[in-house]
Amino acid sequence: MKILITGATGLVGTELVSLLLQNGVSIHYLTTSKKEIKSEPNYQGFYWNPQQGIIDENCILGVDAIIHLAGASISMRWTSKNKQEIIESRTLSTNLLYRIVKSRPNQVKQIVSASAIGVYPDSLSAVYTEENKSVDNSFLGQVVVKWEEAVDNFKRLNIKVCKIRTGLVLSKKGGMLKELLKPIKLGAGSAFGSGKQWQSWVHLHDLVHLYYFAIQHQWEGVYNATAPNPVDNHELIKKIAKTIEKPFFMPNVPEFLLKLMLGEMHILLVASQNVSSQKAQDNGFVFKFRTLDKALDDLLGDR
Repeated sequence: MKILITGATGLVGTELVSLLLQNGVSIHYLTTSKKEIKSEPNYQGFYWNPQQGIIDENCILGVDAIIHLAGASISMRWTSKNKQEIIESRTLSTNLLYRIVKSRPNQVKQIVSASAIGVYPDSLSAVYTEENKSVDNSFLGQVVVKWEEAVDNFKRLNIKVCKIRTGLVLSKKGGMLKELLKPIKLGAGSAFGSGKQWQSWVHLHDLVHLYYFAIQHQWEGVYNATAPNPVDNHELIKKIAKTIEKPFFMPNVPEFLLKLMLGEMHILLVASQNVSSQKAQDNGFVFKFRTLDKALDDLLGDR
């Protein structure tokens, strides 16, 4: 099997590439950096520049499925320029893939695309399944809608479309956990806002295995990639502090202060989404890290 991957050198992509290669999958990957192009057995890089509509068409040769992870980080200040980059990095890249796949009809059978649980409205009481059609009125909600609409275009080509709505990814190699650890290590860990907001998280190991499972089992439609046991923000910070044996007694950081420091982007820390992954489990996927304790022991226990 041969898979084309975008975002292969990012946090999720690097781990996913490793898993696929271990399982004998051949990989073509797209990169915007010519320096990142490697040519190894079963691992071949190709250049693209979605902003300029440039793509090396050889990337699609022999490819059965696409895993689309590319997109600018949402963890940068949401200026109007950065907002445009966040949206265009997702839509332009998807449209460019569509163009190249359309030029080779009946070859690619499936696309599995990253998405985000930020599409679900901020709520302390709702539990969200993939059936939920309401959209959060934040910038992040708009991003996900435009992103998923672009991916849905592949249905016109009779290709199976699967969208993985991802929660807070926990990894020791980067992402949010690394940022949360900084104040906690100094003994200054504290919850954000009310601390009652739901944090639907997923261990990086489970996330990449879910992508692979989606390819193996030809999944179609939307799937939530979140561990079965979400926690509130207070619990998340408390458990991280406990795992690395640091005190946790500081008062919560007030929301107005977060807004002052981060601007509109502060909603990433205070928005509440309790998201169910029951659909993935009903379709055969088994989470290795079902509880936060187990995930944190794995990620931080050897510190």
